[in-house]
Amino acid sequence: MRKDVRILLVGEPKVGKTSLIMSLVSEEFPQVVPYRAEEITIPADVTPERVPTHIVDYSEAEQTDEQLSSEISKANVICIVYAVNNKKSIEKVTSHWIPLINDNTDKDSRVPVILVGNKSDLVEHSSMETILPVMNQYTEIETCVECSAKNLKNISELFYYAQKAVLHPTGPLYCPEEKQMKPACIKALTRIFKVSDLDNDGILNDNELNFFQRTCFNAPLVSQALEDVKNVVRKNVIDGVCDNAKTMNFLLIQLCPFLLKVPPDCTTELNHNAYLFLQSVFDKHDKDRDCALSPEELKDLFDVFPYMPWGPDVNNTVCTNDEGWITYQGYLSQWTLTTYLDVQRCLEYLGYLGYSIISEQESQAVAITVTRDKKIDLQKKQTQRSVFRCNVFGDSGSGKSGFLQAFLGRNLTRQNTVSEEHMSYYAISTAYVYGQEKYLLLHEVFPDFDVLSDTDLACDIVCLVYDASNPHSFEYCARVFKQYFMDTKMPCMMIAAKSDLQETKQLYALTPLEFCRKHKMPPPQAFTCNTADAPCKDIYTKLTTMAMHPSTSSLTSQIGATSHLKHRDSELLGHARLRCMCTCNRCTFCHLQNFINSELVQTVKAKLYTAILTPLAAITALIILGYDAASLAHLYLGSFSHSSLQILSSSVRLDVEHVTQADLKSSTFWLRVSAGATVFAVLGFAMYRVLLKQR
Repeated sequence: MRKDVRILLVGEPKVGKTSLIMSLVSEEFPQVVPYRAEEITIPADVTPERVPTHIVDYSEAEQTDEQLSSEISKANVICIVYAVNNKKSIEKVTSHWIPLINDNTDKDSRVPVILVGNKSDLVEHSSMETILPVMNQYTEIETCVECSAKNLKNISELFYYAQKAVLHPTGPLYCPEEKQMKPACIKALTRIFKVSDLDNDGILNDNELNFFQRTCFNAPLVSQALEDVKNVVRKNVIDGVCDNAKTMNFLLIQLCPFLLKVPPDCTTELNHNAYLFLQSVFDKHDKDRDCALSPEELKDLFDVFPYMPWGPDVNNTVCTNDEGWITYQGYLSQWTLTTYLDVQRCLEYLGYLGYSIISEQESQAVAITVTRDKKIDLQKKQTQRSVFRCNVFGDSGSGKSGFLQAFLGRNLTRQNTVSEEHMSYYAISTAYVYGQEKYLLLHEVFPDFDVLSDTDLACDIVCLVYDASNPHSFEYCARVFKQYFMDTKMPCMMIAAKSDLQETKQLYALTPLEFCRKHKMPPPQAFTCNTADAPCKDIYTKLTTMAMHPSTSSLTSQIGATSHLKHRDSELLGHARLRCMCTCNRCTFCHLQNFINSELVQTVKAKLYTAILTPLAAITALIILGYDAASLAHLYLGSFSHSSLQILSSSVRLDVEHVTQADLKSSTFWLRVSAGATVFAVLGFAMYRVLLKQR
């Protein structure tokens, strides 16, 4: 959109140029007309297009040819004024004015021209029959307007058309010589049609037409207007309307670029509404419903783009099916990767897909969530992010690429079919941590030790990969760790790749296990992608968990260095979740926890245990000794008094002393023992559940 519009009026003397300007400004015909009107500026708030407009007059009596040439070169649109009652002034349009304008403007960017027939009040006929051949001959002529400065006829319309010729030119859209739209215009209209075709059936039904109308003009089509549109299509396009729908293209909609600022140590992610939109786009183009996009379906999806955004390496970056087609999970993963690495490009892509139009949002920027500073996550010991980056380091041939591809479910046999030129340095997929789906982004860092950039070091967790069968491989990992990560709080994990091969002693001062123990890291994790089926993904879940809870990972590392963790690390991290998620110590949950743990509640709890469980234990013992139900009920009801409790306990001790050796061999005695133990266990468990609910 231009910031202003400059309109120049030229023509023969006494055709009414100055009168037109003064009639527009004063809204009445001037009685005294000067040779030339001074340049005037119409404010933006009083123009239909909301753009400041400068109107410049030309006078042959007061200006030189050089001044005229200068004004022509500065003008955005030129109005050639002629008098409809003056045949000579009409002839001068083609013999003088149009050639003069063309000589003073660039051939590749012609200034639009408006023909203005003034003094229509003086004749009863129209000059259009004479002017139409001129318009057809010169493509720079936008339109022709007949007006009258005296009667104020079409004065406002004249300057509106002049503004429109600048702000909404037809030149970029239509080629008058060939009488057809230009290729760029056809491509843009095709994109708009496909965005509006919500069900992707190649036809716009009434609902989709109304959707387009509301989006562009903020008003639905009434029934008659909708029928009129269809009639126009029927008239001009063979088979343009079928089954009460239409297949024509529409107007051009601009894609407005939006610059999203991301603070340092923050990341960008797609929000829930954006994923729902992308899911609908996937479903729209997955015509065979196999939850994967074939090359034809993918091409159809990106047909609204000016170029193909995904190259062949994307098939080695995300999950694919057995035929190498991008799956639904891989499709969302690639969008997640683009958002994380290049959010501006993601905004561009969402614009091509019509996100803001279909979602009825001001811009596609509402689809993006900018996460909070990572330092705040570390302070609060919790994170709201769903995408975590793991930078993978290792010497050449250590198995980094295999580690990335294994994350996508590909074993060594399948990896060997991948072309070297289409290999990717990224791999992204999902991992489940405590039942929550998270994205883990693996980035293979180039093994040149001395040229590591800030991007190579910026991540949530570091993965150090060495070849367990190569005695020289571990040294590289040790050097990287000691130079870049030893003095940081970055969680690190050592990977012993190619564990299916014979393990070799590493030529380093410390063994990998000793090195990890010394630096409080988890022990080296054995890994291989040389499997019959898809490689195990447990190690990727551990990486994601450590990235989510870096503070807990340090404690896990200390324990793991001596015990190899196995299942214990998962339990440790699981217990870390039993905490208040607000970390404020002032919420209702925190107050209740403090009350339950208070000394008063603990004292009451201890007394309840003594008052309830001691009688229950005594009664259980009496069941074993054979007391009948009536006696037990009497004793139990009286057992809560101190004296009765003493009598009950004494009775139990007395009866226990009289248990004979014969009783120990009696089956009836042991049956009573089993029954008593069962009753005690059930009652004890019930009391435990009651007390547990209080916590």
